Amino acid sequence: MTTAPGPCPCGSREAYAGCCGPILDGQRLAATAEQLMRSRYTAFALGDEGHLVRTWHPRTRPAQVDLDDTEWTGLTVVASHAGGAEDAEGTVEFVARWRRGGRSGRMHEVSRFSRRAGRWLYVDGDHD
Repeated sequence: MTTAPGPCPCGSREAYAGCCGPILDGQRLAATAEQLMRSRYTAFALGDEGHLVRTWHPRTRPAQVDLDDTEWTGLTVVASHAGGAEDAEGTVEFVARWRRGGRSGRMHEVSRFSRRAGRWLYVDGDHD
């Protein structure tokens, strides 16, 4: 089980145990595309490769997920389109901030999500 005491890394201002923790631990599914995106950011921040693999659409999932020494330092959700509890598809635009080897930066992405067998999955994204 992955743990993160205190606030959730996804920036929701909720405790990890009540936010992304149950999703990463498999206790519940993400109800929306945005919840899944936040849980995936948290998985990157905590190094939870298993969650990333489980939530990546099999059509676009790489053979392996390489987690490097990037420190993920913050997440801002810019917009969500569709991706609600009753939708089949959705997009989430976000900015993720990072630090690595004395450098820092940000990644801006519009991620696409699809619901398959009742579960939200990350399909792919466009980033700059």
